[in-house]
Amino acid sequence: MINNGMLGVHYHITKFGITMNRSYDGQYIWIIGASSGIGKALALELSKRGATLALSARRQDQLEYLKNECEGDNHIIVPCDVGETDSTRHAFETIQSQFPQLNSCIFMAAIYSTHDGKPKDISFIQDMIRVNIGGAYNILDSIVPYYESQQAGQIAICASVAGFKGLPTGQPYCSTKAALINLCESLKIDLGKSNIDVKVINPGFVKTPLTDKNNFPMPMIITADKAAHCIANDLLTKKFEIHFPKKFTYLMKIIHLLPNWLYFIIARQIR
Repeated sequence: MINNGMLGVHYHITKFGITMNRSYDGQYIWIIGASSGIGKALALELSKRGATLALSARRQDQLEYLKNECEGDNHIIVPCDVGETDSTRHAFETIQSQFPQLNSCIFMAAIYSTHDGKPKDISFIQDMIRVNIGGAYNILDSIVPYYESQQAGQIAICASVAGFKGLPTGQPYCSTKAALINLCESLKIDLGKSNIDVKVINPGFVKTPLTDKNNFPMPMIITADKAAHCIANDLLTKKFEIHFPKKFTYLMKIIHLLPNWLYFIIARQIR
């Protein structure tokens, strides 16, 4: 058996070749935005695979319910408002006091707005920026020095294919996701020297309480359980980008490569 990396990926050599054991036994993982949607499904998936979890979100009652659903013992709930620096720091200090180590930090928190073309109140826009972008920076403020000191760790940040291009009526959500993609690309370059694995998660349409608000067709939509399965598998690989469902995300990547003049013509037709 060969062991590879901080997340303990095990490769078993058999007469049929090398197979990967997608287990998280012995791994301590912090999920921010765990109370619903993909974050909740991912917590359940990782607990099935043996991970010990720190579960964070603003809603403590939902975290308590989730903890009871998770398989295994020693999971902890750490309520916090990721958009507030002091709240996030306190949450991380709590995790440090209760976990012997932290192997991975997964940022799934987000505020969402439907692409309905209606004006958004400026206070709502500021709150979205505070959580979607500011929350990621608050997590990094705590986790990066910790990982640098132990010369290992993983950071996974959930953006979206909505960040590939400016979509019709997509403000302000698309712009926050574009910022997260850019942030992860920069972090990947800067933190590699410290053996810190950075990944960006770019989902297509996933059925969650957030997307349930949409009143437009969502092509190739998948369940949150399927999304969690994809994420759990790819966190153990050397991939930088985790994206799904592949047929939809590759289509979005092609659109991303279009010259601006052509993209704007197409986008105006589907608005």
